[in-house]
Amino acid sequence: MLSIYYGDMPEAIYNTAVYFKNTYQDRWITKPLSVEMIKDVDKSEVVGPGLIQSPYLGPISPLQLSGGVKTLMLIDNDRKHVFNASTCGDNCAKWILHMAQKRKVVINLHHLMDFGKAGFRIKILNTGTTAHNMEELLLAAGKYV
Repeated sequence: MLSIYYGDMPEAIYNTAVYFKNTYQDRWITKPLSVEMIKDVDKSEVVGPGLIQSPYLGPISPLQLSGGVKTLMLIDNDRKHVFNASTCGDNCAKWILHMAQKRKVVINLHHLMDFGKAGFRIKILNTGTTAHNMEELLLAAGKYV
């Protein structure tokens, strides 16, 4: 299940790019889920653990991936911390929900991310309520962002 805390959360890691730079491991890049997320979000192909082929930038290192993909990989691989997912665009929402189908995922947000038209279960930690669609999420989270 996905749980979201809206607004300031002292224990959340806000600078996900710096945290990623200092903690990621090569094996994260070549995991099947990471390869899929990189292809979908950044439109790039993983060649190997240190090389990604971007249609816009050419050959890049994992450090040049978008903030959204870096944050998604942190959520997937570092389960001890809560990450500020406001570095993610709405194109990352389906991946956050995907990870939350398999395990408990907690993120911090400072904006209303669009989780789409399909139903879902998202617990809003600020209130303890559960939203099942975007309308319910907007009503519950609107006062915190």
